[in-house]
Amino acid sequence: MTLAIDPSEASETSEPDPAPVPLSDLVARDAREFGVYARTGGWAFGLMVARSVRPGGQGAQETPKVSAKEFAELAGCSPERVMRYYKAWDRAADDGLVPHFEELAPGQEVELPDADVWLGYYVSRNSAASERGTAIAEAAEAEGIRPTKALEVAENPTALRAAILADPSTARAARQALLDRVREDPDLQAELARDVVRTDDLKKAVATESRAADRIGYVRQIAESGQVKTPAGQTIDAPADVRQEAERHLSLIDELDEDEDTGEWATEAYDSMKSLVAEAVEADPELRVTERRTRFYSSLQKATKAFEELTFDDVQEFVEDDMVQQLEELQQAIASCLSALRGTRD
Repeated sequence: MTLAIDPSEASETSEPDPAPVPLSDLVARDAREFGVYARTGGWAFGLMVARSVRPGGQGAQETPKVSAKEFAELAGCSPERVMRYYKAWDRAADDGLVPHFEELAPGQEVELPDADVWLGYYVSRNSAASERGTAIAEAAEAEGIRPTKALEVAENPTALRAAILADPSTARAARQALLDRVREDPDLQAELARDVVRTDDLKKAVATESRAADRIGYVRQIAESGQVKTPAGQTIDAPADVRQEAERHLSLIDELDEDEDTGEWATEAYDSMKSLVAEAVEADPELRVTERRTRFYSSLQKATKAFEELTFDDVQEFVEDDMVQQLEELQQAIASCLSALRGTRD
């Protein structure tokens, strides 16, 4: 069954669509300008400066363009801000991304690079104009990051300190940066050295790491040069098995991650090599005799030097009986030693 609807009733129950509101020219202009900036970023403003500010060396009579100061007054901003856009455009023009100032006229439109590219040319901070800022910007470019990021960190050392204290990965990055810097900065080397010796915990840590490095150096010397220093101080060719063992320990140490503690590994390798070297010396009769002779000579030289350092010029002022007794005992020991040595030669 079909129901008939009275048109009068339909008009009472449904409302007609409202008429569209005319689009404001101001809204449309804002949307267009927003779209330009979304696509091009700072290039849009850079173009305004490039086509309206006359380049250096060009007189006011030669062009309708104005000076950076006049442009800033019209814009209601500082000349420094205008010049930062000017210099960014100039750098990009030198790289062939945009036309040079002389090629542009007021109101002229050109195809602009992508928005992300702008950040590589524009530096928003005044510090970038200084020698320090230039160095920071160049270092940032070398590391593949935007200069603005590096300059922001440099201008806020308290924030950098907070990040280092709170975040281990930031602390590791800062440590590596300091190590890279300290190699070329003698003043920083001296400052860090003073900080270390004045801090007990750091001084102990440095001593521990230095001892580990010396022990690894001992093992590395055997593995790479094939020579080893005996307990008495002789330098000899390392036996093949000793060198192989040194290479094994060294490969284990070299495979450790950078953040792993090498102390225990270094101690194990060092003690193992010392033991093997001592065994190799004892196993070779000729080498054993040479080792003992070298040890004896070393001890004799030390004893001679210690005795020669004794001074008797003023001894009368403080001489005591036990001093005389010790010298008499030393004399008897030397006499006994001489007798034994002479006996072996008879």
